[in-house]
Amino acid sequence: MPNIELISFKLCPFVQRSVITLLEKDIPFDITYIDLDDKPDWFLAISPTGKVPVLKINQDKILFESAVINEYLDEITSPSLHPDDPFTKAQHRAWIEFGSGLLMTSYRFMVATEQAKLDEHREQLINLLIKLEQEVSGKTFFNGKSFSLVDAALAPIFRWLEIMDRRLNTQLMLKAPGLIPWSNNMLRRPSVKNAVVDDFETLYIDRLRDSDALLRLNIQ
Repeated sequence: MPNIELISFKLCPFVQRSVITLLEKDIPFDITYIDLDDKPDWFLAISPTGKVPVLKINQDKILFESAVINEYLDEITSPSLHPDDPFTKAQHRAWIEFGSGLLMTSYRFMVATEQAKLDEHREQLINLLIKLEQEVSGKTFFNGKSFSLVDAALAPIFRWLEIMDRRLNTQLMLKAPGLIPWSNNMLRRPSVKNAVVDDFETLYIDRLRDSDALLRLNIQ
């Protein structure tokens, strides 16, 4: 097994995707946190996009982009978190990409500083959640009873949504109630629970409170 180091930011949901995968695959790893508001030069030298996560392998090989990192981690260990059938695997990859769009829409909703933009992103977010609801309603996980890379990619979104509904009164999950049991299954999973620092919610709320986002006014 190669030596694995994950470069992270404590609040980044894309990093959480890779932590979940590392924990699911029982891969030993070290994690290094950086401040995205003050990125160190050594990080900028190894990250082509200037974003996290970055995976260092044996100190000299670099991977970036969470979906790519997760595919690599899945391929170097067994059993796979991807289905064997090529078409089903391709579908899963498409839904992982869907999850990236859902994450970015969630983020734009959270940081909106104008009411019109907040309303626009809320509507977009709800529409995406309804589309996902149609796909997973009644399932334990995305692939049925087995946890997959799609679940690893989507779980961080639902950590956000759970906090937003509970602390910011956004009521987003009520718009797609078929997602609630599936979301609860993911959020109870040890790999998902342990993919964040212990004070994640406090850090998240404090960062929102210190921002110009309209949602800060809803903090409970």
